[in-house]
Amino acid sequence: MPLSRRQVLTTGSAGLLLAPLPAWAQGHGMAHGGGHGGHHGKPGGLSFPPGSGVLTGTEIDLTVSAGMHEVGGKRGFGVAVNGTIPGPLVRLKEGNEVTLRVRNTLAEDTSIHWHGLLVPFQFDGVPGVSFPGIKPGETFTYKFPLRQSGTYWYHSHSGLQEQSGHYGPLIVDPAEPDLIVSDREFVLLLSEFTAMHPHKIFERLRTGEGYFNRQKTTWTDDYAMTGAERRMWAQMRMPATDIADVSAPTYTYLANGLPMQAAPEFLFRPGERVRIRLINGSAMTFFNVRIPGVELTVVAADGQAVKPVTVEELQIAVAETYDLIVEPAASAHAIVCESMDRSGMALAVLSDRAGLRPAVPALRKAPLLTMADMGMNHGDGGHDHGGGGKSSTSMDGMPMRDISLLPPDVKVGPGIDMVSMSPVDKTGEPGIGLNDVGHRVLTYRDLSALIPNADTREPSRLLELHLTGNMERYMWSFDGRMFNAVSDVPIRFAWNERVRVKLINNTMMAHPIHLHGMFFEVVNGQTPAHQPRKNVLTVQPGASATFDLTANEPGDWAFHCHLLYHMHGGMMQIVTVMGPEGAK
Repeated sequence: MPLSRRQVLTTGSAGLLLAPLPAWAQGHGMAHGGGHGGHHGKPGGLSFPPGSGVLTGTEIDLTVSAGMHEVGGKRGFGVAVNGTIPGPLVRLKEGNEVTLRVRNTLAEDTSIHWHGLLVPFQFDGVPGVSFPGIKPGETFTYKFPLRQSGTYWYHSHSGLQEQSGHYGPLIVDPAEPDLIVSDREFVLLLSEFTAMHPHKIFERLRTGEGYFNRQKTTWTDDYAMTGAERRMWAQMRMPATDIADVSAPTYTYLANGLPMQAAPEFLFRPGERVRIRLINGSAMTFFNVRIPGVELTVVAADGQAVKPVTVEELQIAVAETYDLIVEPAASAHAIVCESMDRSGMALAVLSDRAGLRPAVPALRKAPLLTMADMGMNHGDGGHDHGGGGKSSTSMDGMPMRDISLLPPDVKVGPGIDMVSMSPVDKTGEPGIGLNDVGHRVLTYRDLSALIPNADTREPSRLLELHLTGNMERYMWSFDGRMFNAVSDVPIRFAWNERVRVKLINNTMMAHPIHLHGMFFEVVNGQTPAHQPRKNVLTVQPGASATFDLTANEPGDWAFHCHLLYHMHGGMMQIVTVMGPEGAK
């Protein structure tokens, strides 16, 4: 149920609590006086505190440990880095060579992937792909030069540890003066907490993927659907509200490790240009981010500078980062980070005086899937409701699993329960639920590289990959093949080859696809020189998306959906780039 204005806004004991802010979220620039201390959790060390440390320099030590973690009165299994969840901010300098020693005190293997950093493949941190993992009691040393700057993050690539807290923010400051000018900056790291062990979550998704959906249609709901539409969804045994696999109340959404009832406070001075380094470090949650009454100017995506574009809201997929410039007026403002299915939110406060309570809007109504999300296009913009992927035929007789639409290299079997009939490029759409919010929302087509791309060659070939799945059995794959079936058959690129990769989503879920080791350029209508460079690309349900890639980082690289349980369920591949010595 949406929180009422009274529940989240009133002063006194029922009001919004402004928790002590983790030190790395306080920003830097003009001194603001009276800094806040860290949050230390309960006495006795029963809970890992939110991350407050900042690690800088060229030699850094990190320790991974396990214990119980408590958020909002709920306790569950936690995996911490240097004793905090999130882990400390690792802040490095472009041009330096850095040594990062990671000690594993867990009873199982662990790893750290430096998400978005250009590194030699043996230091990418993916067990079974680029290194064997870090055994219990062992220390692994990562050593590489810093060849870029920007906003990134780090996380485990072992099992489901990322869900339990094994993640943290990572910033690389530029060697030259920063192209992005601001008076003050903050890190806003979004994530989730759950008291349920992640392996139990995966088990329940496998036995009934709708288990965590608390927004199903009922006889008494007020969703804007006709009787015919409801019958169509019922026939396909799927609710139109099946937006997220896991949501509140199973998840508590966090801003810098804190729930909305203890929202972190970011203090600024009126007239300042404030930079917000926004990171989605969640396991499964897309967030819709807005600051009511304040415009957001997007200046970087996935650590790469873009030409400034001003919006009022954006949807940030799992693992994406955006740098925002805001110029708030004197007062307090709510940074509202609503989960895509609108079951809950994370919250931060942007204020010019400590202790001010901003207005926090109630959760908006849950969005509904549409015919367009099934890859059907009827010339109406996709706003008619209906569709599904759990039956071979829809109510009006249209096939939902027409395998004749698939190319011959896609393996057809029980791992595919839907085939998109008419997948179209949706990089010009803002994301599920945001088409008609009444204000400007960021789309991929708004992004344009600030620094022209070095390689603007025409791609020499087209590689088409299908994102496939069976939602009821919770099986996920590329081209119908789950990772354990394709790990010996990688996607191969020649050295310095220029390739266009088209991703076709044959499922009704949005998939944030991440390529390790390299940046690609999103084909979004910009000229080749200004296509935005990213390492995560969301492919909307029933749609397609395309990127251009220069294969100039030799080695084996993971390529996967960054929804943690989708990757764990099979939607992962290996990309192999031949070294220059193998080039003809």
